[in-house]
Amino acid sequence: MKKIKKARDAAAMIADGSNVWLVAGGGGINEPYYFLKELEAEFLEKGHPRALNLWHSAGIGDKEGGGADRFAHEGMVKKVVGSHWTWSVNMQKLAMEEKIEAYVLPQGTMTQMAREIAGGRPGVVTKTGLGTFVDPRVEAGAMNSRSREKLSEVVELCNEEYLLYKSIPIHVALIRATTADEDGNLTYEREGIIPECLAAAQAAKNSGGIVIAQVKRMVKRGTLKPLDIRVPGILVDAVVVDPKQRQSMITEYDPAMSGECQMVLEEKLEPMELTERKVIARRAAMEVEEGNIVNLGFGMPAGVASVIHEEGAKGYMKLSVEQGITGGIPAGGSDFGLVYNPEVILEAPSQFDWYDGGGLDLAVLSFAEFDQEGNVNVSRFGHRVNGVGGFINISQSAKKVIFVGTLKAGGFRAGFAGNGLTILSEGRVKKAVTTVSQISFSGSYARKRGQKVMYVTERAVFELTEQGVVLTEIAPGMDLKKDVLEQMEFTPIVSKHLKEMEPALFWKEKMKLFPV
Repeated sequence: MKKIKKARDAAAMIADGSNVWLVAGGGGINEPYYFLKELEAEFLEKGHPRALNLWHSAGIGDKEGGGADRFAHEGMVKKVVGSHWTWSVNMQKLAMEEKIEAYVLPQGTMTQMAREIAGGRPGVVTKTGLGTFVDPRVEAGAMNSRSREKLSEVVELCNEEYLLYKSIPIHVALIRATTADEDGNLTYEREGIIPECLAAAQAAKNSGGIVIAQVKRMVKRGTLKPLDIRVPGILVDAVVVDPKQRQSMITEYDPAMSGECQMVLEEKLEPMELTERKVIARRAAMEVEEGNIVNLGFGMPAGVASVIHEEGAKGYMKLSVEQGITGGIPAGGSDFGLVYNPEVILEAPSQFDWYDGGGLDLAVLSFAEFDQEGNVNVSRFGHRVNGVGGFINISQSAKKVIFVGTLKAGGFRAGFAGNGLTILSEGRVKKAVTTVSQISFSGSYARKRGQKVMYVTERAVFELTEQGVVLTEIAPGMDLKKDVLEQMEFTPIVSKHLKEMEPALFWKEKMKLFPV
């Protein structure tokens, strides 16, 4: 059977009511953008396929109607399950308006779920999510009131508590690669990540479903190296070619992100300006030990890599990204998930296996709020639930986790004079709260497993102990009562050994952090 098809013909293969598993990353990374555009047009013109159940392990889209938002039309989907919704603003709107069932599950667990479905197993058995909002005893990952299904259940094995995230049949897997041959074999040589494409394809075929792949180019049968093939053609039903396929929304193609070549990183890593973000990144960087395997989250945590590079400590630590990459320097902005000069690119489910088992020495992640129990919220903002991506897998399993953010939000500005900090404009919103809006990280579970947890802000540093959240450091120039305690909704335990944060954190000059 000829596998190469026009996009509309491939779209017509999707039956109403199908469980559709969409494999991609945010910001257009590895996204079958062209096929999704044509699939959307098929629905808008003909009203089919409709009543779909959409599953996506990563946050997929571009905030401009791409990705998961191609499905964001009344009647096209009835249920959506994804780890992260930030990129799909139109789908968020449908969820907030109660027009669809909407759920959040951990990214890593969803990638592993595809593999469990492929193997005919009942689901993923894991501790990931215990005590957080995805726990069925808490919120079950529901984003709105009409979402009442329990996608997981608590089970006991060997006298320990686990969550079982239940398998579903996958009727359609939508994936992307770089090259396909005439038999449908797929290679990924110009991609920056390899998500759960193989697992999803195997799961669809073993569920009696179909696999549709978008690629940039076609080659003759027998011209691809067997070791380069990531998805065998026996799993692929249709291939859609998009010669204009980009590496991501903002990057047409950068060979330093696919491992084709190594670039001079100084071109991409300008020293950070001295702001509160740099102070926080510097303080977090002080916790890195030589040889550590480290994961840095999106946004403020990425500054840690910049600080370490600026301090001349190249090679001091090894960075790891949940999308499956080890080594190199993570890209920022909407290219988050891609890495400059990657050393290894694995399939995402395998990376999350390693994470879940405790492979990370240190994770540096952002917080939106933290509370007196040590819980952290990164997923709910008012009535909007953005989701968590890989946050739960990473924060719950790393040997040590540092949450970073400013103590106040909403108009906060800081100044730096001498060796300390001054508040130029105090923020309107307190981020150290009595109770977080949603539990993305469970302080109780962290204490139970003896995890080391810190909360680093520009003016104070806190640690989680058996007794609660303890204030351990304060910035030079700050008044304990006025600038810290009165800016929090709860009163932390003040350490008997409270000390000043290192004055060099607030210098414009290098700190000389590492023995180089």
